[in-house]
Amino acid sequence: MEAISEEVLQINGYNLHLVQNQKFKTVNIVAKFKAPLSRDTITKRALLPYLLKQGPKNYPSRKELQIKLDNLYGAVLSIDGGKKGENHIISLRLEVANQKFIPNETGILEDAIALLNDVIFHPNSSNNAFQPQLFDREKNTLKQKINAIKDDKMSFANMRLIDEMCKDEAYSLHVHGYEEDLNSMTAENTFEYYQKLIREDDLDIYVLGDFDIEEMKQLISRNLERQSQEVSQDKEKTKSDTNSQGDKPLEIIEKQNIQQAKLHIGYRTNCTYADNEYPALQVFNGILGGFPSSKLFINVREKNSLAYYASSKLESHKGLLLVFSGIAPDDYEKAREIMELQMTAMKNGEITESELSEIKELIVNQLLETMDHPQGIIELLYQQVIANNELKPTELIHKIKQVKLEEVSQVATKIEQDTVYLLTTNGGKQDE
Repeated sequence: MEAISEEVLQINGYNLHLVQNQKFKTVNIVAKFKAPLSRDTITKRALLPYLLKQGPKNYPSRKELQIKLDNLYGAVLSIDGGKKGENHIISLRLEVANQKFIPNETGILEDAIALLNDVIFHPNSSNNAFQPQLFDREKNTLKQKINAIKDDKMSFANMRLIDEMCKDEAYSLHVHGYEEDLNSMTAENTFEYYQKLIREDDLDIYVLGDFDIEEMKQLISRNLERQSQEVSQDKEKTKSDTNSQGDKPLEIIEKQNIQQAKLHIGYRTNCTYADNEYPALQVFNGILGGFPSSKLFINVREKNSLAYYASSKLESHKGLLLVFSGIAPDDYEKAREIMELQMTAMKNGEITESELSEIKELIVNQLLETMDHPQGIIELLYQQVIANNELKPTELIHKIKQVKLEEVSQVATKIEQDTVYLLTTNGGKQDE
């Protein structure tokens, strides 16, 4: 397995990460803006990707922007927002053909970097405001997205679990924002917030591909610049608020007109990506519910036919373990009992060596598969920025391979059940 080479330097008001990789025929440039989650700004931040991808001043429509991308040998631009731990991240990704492999072509990379600079720093605006028609249209698009969550019952149940589990914690904020905020948002005040974000967010720019380091430094330096304060090399990571439920987990039961109930359980792992035990936690999650061969899938779904699906996932930077299942409404108590028994079995060390080695291999293969894609490599590298902790992807893989049974049991003892959330039918057992 080839180690990933990453050179990090501070230029033009941001951290530049140069990642040389000869495996790909494209160059990937990713800009990541990071700020602490805040109720006051979350809806504006959720809207900005919709506005920015409609085209900058020089290409002020989706069509003109697409023509420009097509002229760059079919370059692909995507922009989105998300949360990692108690940070909100806006990511702008540009994948462009590497001019090295195109005869008589020398200007693609410079053109592409200049375009990304336009998209980030010169949006379609006038008089210190986004274009009103564009703003109103994209505001409506975001409103539809917010409402769509209510129709996707699995996403809705997960959102409600986090609402209750992380009440009064920044992590409970909805990544798509809030419909009630949209009425007070204008083209002017959203543009004002965008300018603040451009100045004040932590900005990390990744360039990954087969290129000459010095030449790329020059290209980036010439074409991507922001006016901001000095970049801090030793920023403290965002403090994660934690309000555990204590000894007794919170139980929330809500009812809607649905046929399949959603039983979601939230645990505090008391361990994050920044901790030494994290590789063991990854293995723990894999054995519990990360794969089709895991305990939840086999015992809840296969052996007892109690769930349409049963799985678990980690929120690595917040220290949460989330367990998901879709069940028949009348099976709530039985399904919950069997799901909780799997956690007890893990805490008691009821794991075989063959389970351990199989899951470790699956996790390693999953990570290697992620590293087969340029964006996957960048996301893995960015985990270190979020955690403010150096754990390179190759080192993570090595540590996962070394995890022992007792380390999995040990990390299991720190895990505490926090909240049980059931979204169930209006009829049936829960009405009695």
